[in-house]
Amino acid sequence: MHETGQVGGNARTVREFVAYLRVEKGLRPASCEAYQRDLEQFAEHVEGHNGLLIGATQSDVSGFMEGLRGHGVESRSIARKLSCLRGFYRWLLMDKRITHDPTVNVETPASWKVLPKSLAEGEVAEMLERTGVVARSADADGLALRDHAILELLYAGGLRVGEICSLRVEDVHLDQGRAQVRGKGDKERIVPLGRSAVEAMERYLTLGRPGLVKSGLQQAHHSLQRALFLSVRGKALTRQWVWEMVRSVSGTGSKASPHMLRHSCATHMVEHGADLRSVQTLLGHADIATTQVYTHVALGHLKKVHREHHPRGRRRVVAS
Repeated sequence: MHETGQVGGNARTVREFVAYLRVEKGLRPASCEAYQRDLEQFAEHVEGHNGLLIGATQSDVSGFMEGLRGHGVESRSIARKLSCLRGFYRWLLMDKRITHDPTVNVETPASWKVLPKSLAEGEVAEMLERTGVVARSADADGLALRDHAILELLYAGGLRVGEICSLRVEDVHLDQGRAQVRGKGDKERIVPLGRSAVEAMERYLTLGRPGLVKSGLQQAHHSLQRALFLSVRGKALTRQWVWEMVRSVSGTGSKASPHMLRHSCATHMVEHGADLRSVQTLLGHADIATTQVYTHVALGHLKKVHREHHPRGRRRVVAS
């Protein structure tokens, strides 16, 4: 009976927190579900020690993380779960349900600061050139024009895959070279688009999308979609579909993904001298700490500039 009460109490607390995230913080359903899964996993750990979430200790949190490591969970995933727990216990503190945050002295896995995987500039250029040749051909169909436009947009603006799928026609202002993007928590930001992305989008909107809309209207009981990128049936694309498309056209042994193109955008900008605040704004990071994973790229660029331009930056061969 006591154990059942613990399970019920934890489940109720988790539901209340998820409701707070959805209503007060405005997080998307997918994000709320991810938080709920992480908390339910931690709740199982705490219940195994006959405890409640509101009574968890630092050793409970540390033990949970060690257990994840022992089961081969990647450090980045562990860090994400710890971030979830920190948000949860901050909420409990704010709601005056607890007086001490058990996550406050728990260290984040060191690999949290490791730069996400990205493609080399040559790999991205090769991918875009390959799809661009097809899209620019006289007999290019709507799908080829769409796929190339998506790739250009992912790399030009560092968009998340969900942001690509949620874009509407009215969000893109090609005459001004920008797009209005809705990111996490429905926060909007303006993303500048380069010449290549604008040209790819113009061809898709003019020559590709109208045919996909027409296909959609031929489907029974199907209303006109305002989604920017449409499937062959005229419906909005899913995240999974975009992932599969990018992987299929990558042509690299690394199995490129939309997320990898986003990180490539940031990495290449920093390598070419962009400051982290600008990259933070472009990517839509709420906290500069998230963008600071690119710090070592900036330092690497600085070292290269120093070697090339400082009088004593390069090793000199002394004549014998």
